[in-house]
Amino acid sequence: MRTTQRGDERILSSDVFERAGSYQRPVLGSWHEPGREIPIYHRCEVLVVGGGPSGTAAAAAAARQGADVALLERYNHLGGLSTGGLVIWIDRMTDWDGKLVIRGFAEELFDRLPAEAVAGPSRAEWGSRDASKASYWANRTAAYHGVVTWSPTIDPERLKLLSQEIVLERKVKLIYHSWAAQPIVEGSAVRGVVFESKEGRMAIMAKVVVDATGDGDIFARAGAAFDNDIEEADVHHCMNTSWLFGGVDMNRWIDFKTSQPELHAAFMARGRQENGLFERPFVSWRNDVALFMGPRQSGYSALDIDDLTEVEIRSHRAMAAHLEFFRRHAPGFENAFLMLSAPQIGVRHARRLRGVDSVLRSRWPDGVPLADEVGVTPAVSPKFPNISIPYGALVPQSLDGLLACGRHISCDKNSHGFMREIPQCWITGQAAGTAAAVAVAAGVEPRSVKIISVQAALAKQGVFLRAADVDAVAEQQAA
Repeated sequence: MRTTQRGDERILSSDVFERAGSYQRPVLGSWHEPGREIPIYHRCEVLVVGGGPSGTAAAAAAARQGADVALLERYNHLGGLSTGGLVIWIDRMTDWDGKLVIRGFAEELFDRLPAEAVAGPSRAEWGSRDASKASYWANRTAAYHGVVTWSPTIDPERLKLLSQEIVLERKVKLIYHSWAAQPIVEGSAVRGVVFESKEGRMAIMAKVVVDATGDGDIFARAGAAFDNDIEEADVHHCMNTSWLFGGVDMNRWIDFKTSQPELHAAFMARGRQENGLFERPFVSWRNDVALFMGPRQSGYSALDIDDLTEVEIRSHRAMAAHLEFFRRHAPGFENAFLMLSAPQIGVRHARRLRGVDSVLRSRWPDGVPLADEVGVTPAVSPKFPNISIPYGALVPQSLDGLLACGRHISCDKNSHGFMREIPQCWITGQAAGTAAAVAVAAGVEPRSVKIISVQAALAKQGVFLRAADVDAVAEQQAA
């Protein structure tokens, strides 16, 4: 076990657990797949592959912009890790002054979620440096570096339903239980995908494909360049399956943790000693539900099915061991029960696109709005200003017909630590979907769109941008 500390490069401190041994898969030969005709299931203007946070935002934004959109999702719900992955603690959407900078689709979601489905500080508290408020919210995942932030926890079932209804309202063709298997490449451009389902192998043709798979499956198989360098001891490159315990009293737990720090430290030490893999609980949207977002396991690949299987096995065993230990020793957990393990594994990193531009660590200190800014993200600490997200980070260096969004956009491994988070996925998804629709309407490849047109459309959708003439162009286009 290694412990990563919070600092200028990362916002989280966490225990990281190395993999237990390794497995060498035997070489068993090959089987020749005969050629065959693939039926075309659907034709559309914009195809979004993956219905996680970025894919949902992309589909909603493209449809809002007037495109004919299809959304392909392998599970039975939208939201990805924010719902099926139980990453229900949504990271910071305000900057260190309390200004809401993750807006647009994200803001629409929180405006429409029922009040009882969201827990977090009031708007009046955002940006507060009051020591007592920061201390209170620090134990409820909503204060960092002594600053209260808008980083709420949410009810995943409500977010599933709302995400679905938004895309259906906008006439998106939603396709569940379907796994994209292969991009359809014509020349140097992606023009659709082949997917697998209970009906077998079929194809969807599109003018622009948005890769929102999270792992870059489509752009990688289409031949686009990517990076996969990682730091194995960094929480941002670990995997785990999250889970929920019901029947708890998180207020009692937090009181124990804050009022008896020596006993809490001893509890955690004993947990590590007796269980090996061990994680602390987080608050959820309800006081009687605890969230465990770990133990975070390093040294495994999200692109290896044997590794994915091993992480699932270890995580589920850890969930049962945690329940027994917490019931016996943790205040507030005497009546805890296994409520839910995440249907989706918690993958933080697999591939990152090599784009026309990137979100770069070297730009953190200046905070200058880039000319092709399509979103703004809070920095990892108050030491840095807000960070500009360039459109070029969504565009492959040479591959046409495709845009990327979500955790696999073009960025260095330091910037990936926050660009993989759910709010940033909403932002890049909305940018990719909007740009795809603008490209279709203009009859050009995504790399050739007029960036001011994309920025104007994003501003009209409520996205926070800082380019000087965006608002004027948006007003002109709306007139």
